[in-house]
Amino acid sequence: MNWILPTGKPINFGGLSQPIVIKHGLGSGTQGQVYEAHYCGEDVALKWYFPSCIERDPSLKQRLIESIRATSPNESFLWPMALLYSNDKFLSMPQNSSSSFGYMMPLRPNGFIGVYEHLGSNLDISVQKILCSCLNLSEAFHQLHLKGLCYKDISIGNLFFNPTNGHILICDNDNVDIEGRDLGNVLGTPGFMAPEIIMRKAKPGSNSDLFSLAVLLFRLLTKHDPLKGLLELKIKCMDEPARRRLYGEDPVYIFNPEDDRNRPDPIEHSAILSTWPIYPNIIKDLFNQTFSTGMNKPELRALTGQWNKSIATTLNHRRTCTKCYQENFQDPNFSYSCWACGLKLETPIIFKTPYASVVACEYNELHIHHLDPTACISIKSPIAVVVGHPSDKSVLGIQNLSPYAWKVLSKKGDTIQLNPQKSCNLKILQRLLTHAGPFEILKN
Repeated sequence: MNWILPTGKPINFGGLSQPIVIKHGLGSGTQGQVYEAHYCGEDVALKWYFPSCIERDPSLKQRLIESIRATSPNESFLWPMALLYSNDKFLSMPQNSSSSFGYMMPLRPNGFIGVYEHLGSNLDISVQKILCSCLNLSEAFHQLHLKGLCYKDISIGNLFFNPTNGHILICDNDNVDIEGRDLGNVLGTPGFMAPEIIMRKAKPGSNSDLFSLAVLLFRLLTKHDPLKGLLELKIKCMDEPARRRLYGEDPVYIFNPEDDRNRPDPIEHSAILSTWPIYPNIIKDLFNQTFSTGMNKPELRALTGQWNKSIATTLNHRRTCTKCYQENFQDPNFSYSCWACGLKLETPIIFKTPYASVVACEYNELHIHHLDPTACISIKSPIAVVVGHPSDKSVLGIQNLSPYAWKVLSKKGDTIQLNPQKSCNLKILQRLLTHAGPFEILKN
């Protein structure tokens, strides 16, 4: 590959107070090239655009400047930090001109991989961590929309995640624009675009973002396309007219309760039929709201705040079957059986507040939003985690992850101090007094 920028030499870009050193190239696409670089003692990433991209997208520089001024919606975005442009010395480099520019952004840390690895079944990852990634994704776009911005091109290729904790990173943020403004020529990625965008009935915005987000969430949870069922199997050649018909002219959700023309095939689509029972109705209802009711009525699609609440509640209800060890996510206040083996699940121990019920299951977490209804739903900084005893996983405890000492009220009426990073056996607990508020311990 012919790299535009030279490596190993300090380069004085316009827009930076100090020179930057290109370490090596990371990748190349239709827009430009991305490099790992070193600036002011830190490793960063740098994207440099091809002149052809700049010519095709005359509003690109304006959008970047506005994004840099607006600052990142939250830490999940690899957001532009500084605009870089050519100076007189830089013009002597090949393939550059006075109009060339790029931007600097945070470098993707180790441990983050493309979600296509999960969709290709190349990872061993729990449903809990996938749900964590989904919640972090919906929260990221919730914060983006709150800033009056829209992304316009949500897809698999723009998302990385850490399978050990469910944290995510969103890249390619140079298409972000102000909601309601028609700048740029990006429409989206096939398979993720809303029907009104495919049919050129509307321009990309927050409503089409909600459709694309739901597609990405559905694919993360099921590894399946929400519009690929029997109708797709009838297509002999998936050419552009066929794709337009499937996704734009007559899109039918595979689980649309009022239109069964596009149901999954029992043989060809057996995977989606086997995984769909895992998820509770509070998740399924939002997919139905977006892909059935909201398919041709963008204003009725599930909002990011609805996704945040439903996914967070689903995580609260997680518990594992004692027979087959599969994860279950149904409401613990009702009796039900394991979706995988049919074993009737016992009533679990629950951490209860006026605003949430969290099942005591190993690796489940307690968060500030469980205690404070005004707090943003966020799972990035848990205050406690349920742990299993090293020699007997059926014996559960609660570990204090906060920097504060807590009080534990035992069944005998004793008060015990639970220091940071220390654990306490759940069998003796009646009430957990954290720095943020109390949890009542409900037992069967």
